[in-house]
Amino acid sequence: MKAQYNPMTTLDPEFLVGLRDQFPVLQERVRGRPLVYLDNAATSQKPWSVLRAMQMYYQHDNANIRRGAHKLAERATESYENAREGLRKFINAASTQEIVFTKGCTEAVNLVASSWGRAFLNQGDLVIASHMEHHANLVPWQMICRDRGANFEPIPIHDEGTLDLEGFQTLLERGPKMVAIGHVSNALGTIHPIKEIVAMAHAAGAKVFVDGAQSLAHLEVDVRALDADFYSMSSHKMYGPTGTGALYARQELLESMPPFQYGGEMIRSVSFEETTYNDLPYRFEPGTPNMAGVIGWGAAIEWLSALPREEIRAHEDDLLHYATEQLSTVPGLRIVGTAPQKASIISFIMDGAHPHDIGTILDQQAVAIRTGHHCCMPLMKRLKLPATARASFALYNTREDADALVKALGRVTELFG
Repeated sequence: MKAQYNPMTTLDPEFLVGLRDQFPVLQERVRGRPLVYLDNAATSQKPWSVLRAMQMYYQHDNANIRRGAHKLAERATESYENAREGLRKFINAASTQEIVFTKGCTEAVNLVASSWGRAFLNQGDLVIASHMEHHANLVPWQMICRDRGANFEPIPIHDEGTLDLEGFQTLLERGPKMVAIGHVSNALGTIHPIKEIVAMAHAAGAKVFVDGAQSLAHLEVDVRALDADFYSMSSHKMYGPTGTGALYARQELLESMPPFQYGGEMIRSVSFEETTYNDLPYRFEPGTPNMAGVIGWGAAIEWLSALPREEIRAHEDDLLHYATEQLSTVPGLRIVGTAPQKASIISFIMDGAHPHDIGTILDQQAVAIRTGHHCCMPLMKRLKLPATARASFALYNTREDADALVKALGRVTELFG
């Protein structure tokens, strides 16, 4: 018998059907079955408005931005910079000068680790990062610390997947220069108390880099209210295209940092004797950018901003709780990561079945999940696990999707006992 979960709030069923209809891939069939897509933490699907915006750019405005005197270049530049302003509003940054477009969160972390790290990290300094960090918010800091002779150490966590704030405070007493922390854990779904973490770090004199890859699709983020120094963002995790992301950074910090890469557009003047750099944010955006990607992301931000965010959050919370309740009925299944504050991500293991086998069996029933270490090998080592299976829900998912997941896991139980 299924466990019963009674939600306080859900989206109107007709609204949810209309929402799903905006995502063409959700109409796909896999192995003759309707697709159940539960791999949203890896990448979310894209609505028609995003696909059309990118198509319109290539059909009507395909030109390099800021470099042409013709009409196509003018229109492309306007659309590109409108996306920057839309993102500024979305996260409540003070100025578009604080928004640097990148290829994604990974490049944003590398930009800060390399540029800020070269300018401010010295021999014997300390950088600390959560034990739950994605490799993208861990390896760049590890490498720059190695290059600069600095120390790099983990912030401890509890078994349930929450940050050990007492252990964090102990590390802060050693005066770290930088704290690297994800807003939402991609492996466990834990939502960290970022505002509290930032306040603690600032009181100890540390800067804070927040990896926001998993947060913007689920949470309303105000970077000024969080008081974050740096905040990375990913387009494809929030219904936009791949290959596009951004870094938010305080203007005074960006002004103090040397360029990360060099080339066209990031310069003001060049001679064989000297090069001077462009204004913010362009000094950190060399070369031809992903114009179509940024314009598509702008459409995704506009689309997401028009939705009832509080109701969407309640819907995703309902999915998280409902799926958790139903998964608890599956024999031999254990959920990994039970923090009280979570986004709609559920990692789990099953007795006798490797996560890769779970993923393969579910794929045969058209249920798409993610398996593996989720680019979080230090976390897996801390939890003494080789890997987990992960189901991650988005605003277009339904309770029926959760039911399909549980039903498919029944086949795993049949095969592996």
